[in-house]
Amino acid sequence: MQLKKSTIAAFSLLAMHGAMAQHELEQKPSQLPLLVIGASYSEAKTPFHNGIAPQGGRSVNYGTYLSLGEALTRDQQLPGFVINEAQAGAGTFYRLQCPPGSATCSAAAWDSYMTELQQALKRVALPAGGYNAKYLVVTISNDCLHAGAMGVPQPTSTPCTAEDMNATVDRLVALGNFAIAKGITPIFDIYPKYEDLDLALFKSSAGVAWVIDEQGYNTLRDLVHSRLAAELPGAIQLDIWREFTHLGDGLHPNPATARKAAHLLATHLRQLDE
Repeated sequence: MQLKKSTIAAFSLLAMHGAMAQHELEQKPSQLPLLVIGASYSEAKTPFHNGIAPQGGRSVNYGTYLSLGEALTRDQQLPGFVINEAQAGAGTFYRLQCPPGSATCSAAAWDSYMTELQQALKRVALPAGGYNAKYLVVTISNDCLHAGAMGVPQPTSTPCTAEDMNATVDRLVALGNFAIAKGITPIFDIYPKYEDLDLALFKSSAGVAWVIDEQGYNTLRDLVHSRLAAELPGAIQLDIWREFTHLGDGLHPNPATARKAAHLLATHLRQLDE
C-alpha cells in the first residue's frame, strides 16, 4: 500500500512539473501569436474589398502554393498561432491594380503595409491594453520589382529611381518604428539573391511591362538591408531566403523553400526565448 501511495505521489509530482513546464513554455514570446504582414511571400491570396479583388481574387499559382505565413503554422517549434494580414501582390503603399497593357487602373486595390499591421494589431489587442504578441514578420514588398507595382498605368510606368527606392525604405522604417512603439519587435526578411530568381521568366508569365534589372535589384536589396540596420536598431533582419528555389514562375518560393524559411525563423524565435 505504501509503495502504491509513493508511486501515485511520484506520478502526481511529474504531472505537476510537466504542467508547470508547459505553462512556462506558453509564456515565452515565441509561443504567442505571431503577426505576419507583407505580400505574396507571406500570403497566397489577393485581398477582397467589397467583393472586388486584384486579379479577380486569384491566389499565387492558383492555390498550389505554400506561403511563409502558412509554413509558420506547421513548424513544430511554434504553436501555430499566426495572425496573417499579408496580401499577395501588396506593396508598402496603398495602390490600385493597373493591369498589363491597360491605360487605366481598376477599382481593385491592395492595402499598404501599415494598414496590414494595424489590422493585425487589432486581432491581438488585449482588453486591458497591450497586445498578445511580441513579434511581427515583414516580408519583401512588390515595390519597384515590376511595372504592376507602381500604382500607375503600366504603359506610363518607369523603373524606380533612387528616390523611389528610398521612399520604400522610408515606409518600412516608419512601419518598424510604429511596431516597436507598440511593444512589437519587427522581423524583416532579406531579399533573395538575384541569381536565385528568374525575373525575365516572371515578366513573361505575368505579362508586366517591365521588371527590375539586376543592377536595380541589387541596389534595392542592399539599400533596404543597410538602412533598416542603421535606422531600426530595435528590429531584426533574417536571411531566411538564403537557400531559394522558385516554384517555376521566376519569383515565388517553392514549398521546400518556404518550409526552410519558416524553420529558420522559428529556430531564431526559440533562441530568443533563452
